[in-house]
Amino acid sequence: MLIFLVSSAVHAQLPAGTTDTTAQPQAQPQDPARAEASDALDKQDFATALKLLTPLAEKSPNDARLLYDLGFAQEALDQTSAAEATYNRAIAADATYFDPHLALGLLMARTGNQAGAHAELAKAVTLNTDNQLLKARAYRALARLDESANPAVASDELLSAMKISPETPDDILFSGELAEASGDPASAEAAYRRLLAADPHNQDAISALAHVLLTQKKTDEVEPLLTEALAKDPGNPTLNAQLASLYEQENKTEQALPIVEKLHASHPGDPTLTRLLARLYSHSQQYDKAAPLYASLVATVPHDPTLLDDSADVQIHLKNYAAAESLLKRAVAQPSEFPTKESLGDAASRLAFAASANNDPQTTLQALDIRATVQANSPSSLFLAATAHDKLHHTKQAADLYKQFLSVANGQFPDEEWEARHRLITLDHMK
Repeated sequence: MLIFLVSSAVHAQLPAGTTDTTAQPQAQPQDPARAEASDALDKQDFATALKLLTPLAEKSPNDARLLYDLGFAQEALDQTSAAEATYNRAIAADATYFDPHLALGLLMARTGNQAGAHAELAKAVTLNTDNQLLKARAYRALARLDESANPAVASDELLSAMKISPETPDDILFSGELAEASGDPASAEAAYRRLLAADPHNQDAISALAHVLLTQKKTDEVEPLLTEALAKDPGNPTLNAQLASLYEQENKTEQALPIVEKLHASHPGDPTLTRLLARLYSHSQQYDKAAPLYASLVATVPHDPTLLDDSADVQIHLKNYAAAESLLKRAVAQPSEFPTKESLGDAASRLAFAASANNDPQTTLQALDIRATVQANSPSSLFLAATAHDKLHHTKQAADLYKQFLSVANGQFPDEEWEARHRLITLDHMK
């Protein structure tokens, strides 16, 4: 914030006819309203400041510092659009003035205009300012914007900030996050451990260290780290969720469930917890409990194919084949959205099964066609294709597929093999 200073020096009266050759040039008298506005800003009385600054800005439309103060007051009063426009006016009046570039960049970052924010902050760090802490803030904000797309650039920006201001615990934590984003988990681990050495109870560092240890498959180190931290802070939701996720990965469903049930009861609107709880119920074959959780998630995120697939899997176990088929049709309709080809193939397999159980042979065959683009035939897919063609009275295709199924089944599917042999006899009599 720009602070306007009024000189309070009192000069002794000189004898008549003499001149004070040491006196400094006298500053122009300041508009009392401007002094009042500055005082109001100092006291964070932004409503009064806005009332005083608005007519002053109309009188002096090219006064960059006055416009910056006006934008500052507008932003403090949540007049975001007006503040953005006023900061731009300040920049137009004086493009070398650091403060409005920083303020506008931070405002744009908060409102989601990442490109605009980056441009303003990048300009700010090239400008001169007496406040090096503010320039360091601009560098740190730039680093946050570059974190995902350019972690190496973000690291350089963070270093630039630390060259002109002291390193903070947040800087150490952020440096670890940037190392992870750069594919250097060892450096990330070192950063988090350095922070914990200075602050052993820093829960953010504990959580970050647990995460990076998991990415390095050091699971044996994670559980003691989390359990020790939770002994001191048993209600920490992040650490509890991480411990539950670890138990899930280790197939310790019975240990994970009570943790996640308690978390979900406290945070019923958290979709990540809801999905984790639904998965755990499914793993423990409590499909009746998993189903409504998945239904609520699908209602909120209707186009997530893996969520649709998980929800459909539960419906299949509950023998609600029509519901499962409907969900899976929506899932496979967006094949590029699946994380892997294998996950798409698995969803198509489930759709083929659900459609077959729902007596929809045409959809069964369509699903198997999708599956065939990413996975080789299996005994199950061959049998489903055979029965679908059989239901559609495609006698030759059905017979050929039953034979292919029997050639690879090798006694693994006794019921289906019995059916295939008897259907071949029936189909042979139909020739």
